[in-house]
Order: sequence, then C-alpha cells, then structure tokens
Amino acid sequence: MSGAPATAGPDGILRCPWALSAPEYIAYHDTEWGRPVHGDDALYERLCLEAFQSGLSWITILRRREGFRKAFADFAIEAVARFDASDAERLMLDPGIIRNRMKIEATLANAKVLAGWEPGELDALIWSYAPEPGKAPRTLADVPAVTERSTALAKALKKAGIRFVGPTTAYALMQACGLVDDHLAACGFRHRD
Repeated sequence: MSGAPATAGPDGILRCPWALSAPEYIAYHDTEWGRPVHGDDALYERLCLEAFQSGLSWITILRRREGFRKAFADFAIEAVARFDASDAERLMLDPGIIRNRMKIEATLANAKVLAGWEPGELDALIWSYAPEPGKAPRTLADVPAVTERSTALAKALKKAGIRFVGPTTAYALMQACGLVDDHLAACGFRHRD
C-alpha cells in the first residue's frame, strides 16, 4: 500500500487508502484527521494519544479513545497534573486504555509540566512548527514519516520537559492536528491546497 493512490470508499468517494481498512478509520479520516486542532487540553490529548500509539496501530488507540478520556479526566491538563502514584497504579489496571507504565508515567509527568505553562503556550509552541502548505502528496509513498519540522518540534518539546515524543510521534501529531494536510491530492477530504 506504500505507493497507493486515493481509493474509492464504500460510498464511492476517493479517500486516502489507509482509511478504508475499518469503519473507525473512515470516520476519523473524514471528520478529524488533518483538520486544525487548537487549545492546550485538546493538543495535550492528541500528544498523549500519539505517544500511546507508538509501536501500535492507530486503530488500537481509536477503539480505546473514550476509555482514555475517562481514565485521564478528558485530558484536562490541570486535572491530570493532580494525579499521583495511586492514580498511576489505578491506570495500570484499567482495561479501557493501553497499560504501558512508561507511557502512563509520561502522560502524568507531561501534565505536571504543562500545568506550569501559561494558557495557550502549548498551542503556540506546537503551531509555531506548522510549515507553509506544500504540494499535496499523490500517493502514500509521497507522505513522510519524519520531517525537519517534526524533528525540531520534538526537540523543542523535549527541551521543555515533555516526555515520550520523538520526530515520528511529532509528525503524526502534526498530521492529526492539521499542521500539515497529508490527505492525498485526489482525496475528497483534502482541507487545503
């Protein structure tokens, strides 16, 4: 599928081919992926979910997203920043999320860091790495996994104390939150040219 072009979905609309393997993917692709996301809590959620996705398929995260939201107080930074060691242990027993101690601890530590930031500071930092819109990819082979901007964003987040974010995770965040629009050129859901 690496060089696959946009492909007709069950409704005949051309979509990025990765979106056609599950109904949850279609809904996510059509209504969320690549659309601009703003707000510190919303971006914290996406950052956390991308970190939990590391090493797994995105469908695993999508299918547990409501469980994650329930477990992590809807990703309200101030609320998660108050979680303690007993919350970490509770989360390790929660079947509604991915029970990975390193990822859970990073999620809690990141909230504690972000709680000390000014409102809008996470939003401003992340969006400062949005590149100018580029040429739309024609096939999946044209979509990178890492860019200079995602590498720089990952470094900036790490320097600020944010854990469990590398260049690939940062690029997935950029795609998910609309900093880049990697919908294929023929995709009926491309957001900008």
